[in-house]
Amino acid sequence: MRSLFIILVVLIGFSGCVRKNKVPTAQNAANPAMHEVKVAEVIQTSNYTYLKVSDNGAENWIAVTRQEAAAGEVYYYDQALEMKNFNSKELNRTFETIYFVQGLSKEPIAASAAPAGMGGMSGMTGDMAAKHTGKIALEKKAGISIAPAAGSVSIAQLWADKDKYSGKVIKIKGQVVKINEQVMGKNWIHIQDGSGDSGNFDLAVTTLDGMKMDDVVTFEGTITLNKDFGAGYFYELIMEDAKLVK
Repeated sequence: MRSLFIILVVLIGFSGCVRKNKVPTAQNAANPAMHEVKVAEVIQTSNYTYLKVSDNGAENWIAVTRQEAAAGEVYYYDQALEMKNFNSKELNRTFETIYFVQGLSKEPIAASAAPAGMGGMSGMTGDMAAKHTGKIALEKKAGISIAPAAGSVSIAQLWADKDKYSGKVIKIKGQVVKINEQVMGKNWIHIQDGSGDSGNFDLAVTTLDGMKMDDVVTFEGTITLNKDFGAGYFYELIMEDAKLVK
């Protein structure tokens, strides 16, 4: 459930229309950030569940990582990001305002159980935390052994010499191990090539191009270091605006 938030928080760096959700109304004195919502409508997509809800008398749209839900059910949440003019290409629909929710509970949420920070949405991959370092909590996938693209380096070498490649356009080859499609108009990809360990085996990539899980791809894009996406999220290394190349 939390994986949704490491990609969406990251997206703050790409769109000024995303911001922390300013909770409009306290629903519970023990946890002023908590919302109690009743579901009026459910729309399912491949990755997300969109819910039209009644929230303290107001109608809102919220979204959460795909789960079962039904009209009439009551849920609670206390962590969300408000997004303006969010376009879902899968639904061919633009939501004027929508809240991407960390997770829904069927029981009221105690304030002491709430995370200290907004945490992150990295595919749409990582955990809610006070600071996201950019080395996502993904496991190294076994059985991957991919040679670097011609004229480029392995993912482990990129991490080792990241200062050398900062701001430069390079090629990088790897296998797709995680995809979050069409989040704020971009696809968020994680690739591995079998090199590296202890957190330097994975590369986060943003792209407009489409692909499937386990595809072996070569990207060409700009390497950015120390990318601060706001909300306490900080990527030590990321490839931005990448394109698939042969």
